[in-house]
Amino acid sequence: MAADTPPKVVFEHEGVFIHSSNDDSDEQDLLSPGFLRLIDKDGDIVVEYKPMEDSVDPSNMLCAGKDSSSVMEWSRGPGEKPQVEPQQSYETEWDMINAVTFKRKPCTNGDGALNHTNGKSKYSFAFSVYDLRSITVKEEGWSYLVFQLKEPSSALPALHFHQGGSKSFLDCLRRYTVLSEDPEDEGCLLVSTHHKALSQSFENLLDDNNFGLVHKLKKDPYVTTLGGFSKVTNYIFDAFRGSEEQQQRPPEEVADLLGEVIPGLEINQQEEPGFEVITRIDLGARPDVQRRSPLSAEDLAEHQDPEGRFHNVPHLKQAIFKGGLCHALRKDTWKFLLGYFPWDSTHEERKALQKKNTDEYFRMKLQWKSVSEDQERRNSRLRDFRSLIEKDVNRTDRTNRFYEGIDNPGLVLLHDILMTYCMYDFDLGYVQGMSDLLSPVLYVMENEVDAFWCFVSFMDQMHQNFEEHMQGMKTQLIQLSSLLRLLDVAFTTYLEAQDSGYLYFCFRWLLIRFKRELSFQDVLRLWEVMWTGLPCQNFHLLVCCAILDAEKQKIMEENYGFNEILKHINELSMKLDIEEILHKAEAICMQIRSCKDLPHAISEILGFNIETEIPGCEMREFGTCESSSSPRSTQRQETFSNGHGHLREPLKNGCKVAFIS
Repeated sequence: MAADTPPKVVFEHEGVFIHSSNDDSDEQDLLSPGFLRLIDKDGDIVVEYKPMEDSVDPSNMLCAGKDSSSVMEWSRGPGEKPQVEPQQSYETEWDMINAVTFKRKPCTNGDGALNHTNGKSKYSFAFSVYDLRSITVKEEGWSYLVFQLKEPSSALPALHFHQGGSKSFLDCLRRYTVLSEDPEDEGCLLVSTHHKALSQSFENLLDDNNFGLVHKLKKDPYVTTLGGFSKVTNYIFDAFRGSEEQQQRPPEEVADLLGEVIPGLEINQQEEPGFEVITRIDLGARPDVQRRSPLSAEDLAEHQDPEGRFHNVPHLKQAIFKGGLCHALRKDTWKFLLGYFPWDSTHEERKALQKKNTDEYFRMKLQWKSVSEDQERRNSRLRDFRSLIEKDVNRTDRTNRFYEGIDNPGLVLLHDILMTYCMYDFDLGYVQGMSDLLSPVLYVMENEVDAFWCFVSFMDQMHQNFEEHMQGMKTQLIQLSSLLRLLDVAFTTYLEAQDSGYLYFCFRWLLIRFKRELSFQDVLRLWEVMWTGLPCQNFHLLVCCAILDAEKQKIMEENYGFNEILKHINELSMKLDIEEILHKAEAICMQIRSCKDLPHAISEILGFNIETEIPGCEMREFGTCESSSSPRSTQRQETFSNGHGHLREPLKNGCKVAFIS
């Protein structure tokens, strides 16, 4: 397992003062300078203040006057009272920059950032942003901040920014929290880090950190879940199990708890139409299938006429499904698979389309490029999008040569395309996880404009995964559960007995199409295969079934419980064989398609009642699809249930399936 991530300083500002009052009111406050930092400690953002060793003599310091249009300089001789000499200024914050500098105490541990002092001063303090309730921003010729914690053990001293920097600190803090103005106090910023942030962030599912510890989750489940997918599932485990390991909660309560952890994923336990109850179905033997070599340039050329139009596209798609593409063909062929270029377009038509789309792209890019800092300060959504994008881009596929290193142009393109997408679809904007979908596309296209429009087409398919209510994810998990139950009732029953029947451990698979589960090259192969739309609708759900089918024996033989199942599935990342998975997923599709007594709801999920583009002569490679009008077996029972023993009236247009063993 990976080692803990070392602490990282994400913000640091020196010359932040604490005013310590003397008993003698005639004397000035003593100014204690120090360093203010934001530190990322394995996903926990910590605010830290450490004073310097020596205080500052205010008689020799430039400070802002009460009138913020000027800067005052204290100048006095021995025994004299301070005299104020105004200095012209138009911006106090900028006037104070570099007015006073301080010498850092040498570091003793070599890191240069986290240890400026050895002893702990009475003014030192540190706290997690998740413990922060509010920040009061005040002006006294200069800005100063007062932190209010949720459960303060003692009042924290105000931090005075005589040299500026308060705005930069708050801007950096907004990357990790939501700061909103208190309706009753315009000088107070309320800090939000919990459910509001979680509903807009998939970081808890996308981080590749260690498998979390249960006691950490019990102490602060939200903060810990931000560390990784497995930590989220551990939190669910604690919520489900409670204090007694063997305690069984009713399905309604389990569904409510799950909905709290993954917002929008609530499972409706009330009566609703669509459950089709049938007896166990014999699917027959799983057929053998054969994969092929990747499509070559010669094979592709056979499907293209001199003007650039592609013909016999269904046959071409089938060849791509069976073997994928040689890498050299991906740059051009992906544009057709994703719908950026029509298959029947000519070379000239594609040039014209590309020119039009180039103009449109840079018009949208100019929109966010031309936003001034002042405008962005009043546009919280754009500011939040930018912060999320900058954070995600800096950690997306950094081990890939296309994105590795500092000042990598690939990272700039990744950032610019995602920002431009916010202009294209401002309602959705940017949600964490989208950078994972763009990265392989940009890697293949090696062109900013082409990558953007291919990404747009990909997002058209994936849009519902990232919407606020996550209806797309909810639907896919329900569909996956139906398919898995059809394939193996015993395994599904086992998962349900371990409180794992909702298959939420597959969430990340579905969210970003296995991007974090496979090697980068295997992701390219899987995506181009899925983009063919073959051999059925929602083929990615059968890919999930194929992976679970390969792991079910170990899970059941080892008698894995809730926690062990989650840990095992999470640790499959980067250990999966894509060709083996595709082979099994295709075989499962053929097995289901050949079933004469297939439930209507399953046909709906896989699109078997919709005409496919597979050539008739090769249809047998994907099994025999019965006509939607063909009679079904009478083995199906004429009773309906919600899966918990409650009978319902018969419903004809069912969209969910339950099975009786």
